[in-house]
Amino acid sequence: MNDIKSKIMRITKYTGFIIGLLLFMTGAKAQFVLPALPYSFDALVPHIDSVTMRIHYNNHHKAYVNNLNTAINRHPELKNRSLEDLLFGIAQVPDDIRTAVRNNGGGHFNHSFFWMLLSPKKTKPSSKLEEAIVSRFGSMDNFKTEFQKTAMSRFGSGWVWLTVSAGKLKIMSTPNQDNPVMGDAPEKGAPILALDVWEHAYYLNYQSNREAYVKAFWNIVNWDKVSDLYKSYK
Repeated sequence: MNDIKSKIMRITKYTGFIIGLLLFMTGAKAQFVLPALPYSFDALVPHIDSVTMRIHYNNHHKAYVNNLNTAINRHPELKNRSLEDLLFGIAQVPDDIRTAVRNNGGGHFNHSFFWMLLSPKKTKPSSKLEEAIVSRFGSMDNFKTEFQKTAMSRFGSGWVWLTVSAGKLKIMSTPNQDNPVMGDAPEKGAPILALDVWEHAYYLNYQSNREAYVKAFWNIVNWDKVSDLYKSYK
């Protein structure tokens, strides 16, 4: 667990502003803030439409941030705690706000992480990352198939992750706004790729066709960022 936490801390130093907003509270009152998107709302069209992006970011993600701040304000002793500390130590968060911190802190972490993993530019994995994927899954196509199967098998709402755990790549899934860095996660790992499979992430464009959304995801993955994250964990 401490190894995963140290890796997340290295990401903070490596990726700068966006991850800094992701992991640490800012400002005099230590309030969490909505990080700026690294692209425009229409940059990912046609794979993710601009209306979905606008609603997803301005409504859903913003609500997670606001609700998290509301919860933390009920316990001033937590205001100097970073988001990572809250999630790693979720079992120690006071009972009356633990669910709110889990859902909204998880939602803030997951979405901040997700936005930076998308790009309108065509990118490809680094040679080191591709070698690791091929070594673990047999081929890039096999990896994508396994990732897609995991996404399709997630009942209801949740996330799919590619993580590094004990030096090995692993695909895993979490329900709701849980993630593999939470202290009580049944499967833990340092995430390098994530996909939101909540219906609000795709329903306007794909309706109930989650499979089409998952397949379209590969057109907008920011492999430069994924490769950087993988490198930072090695």
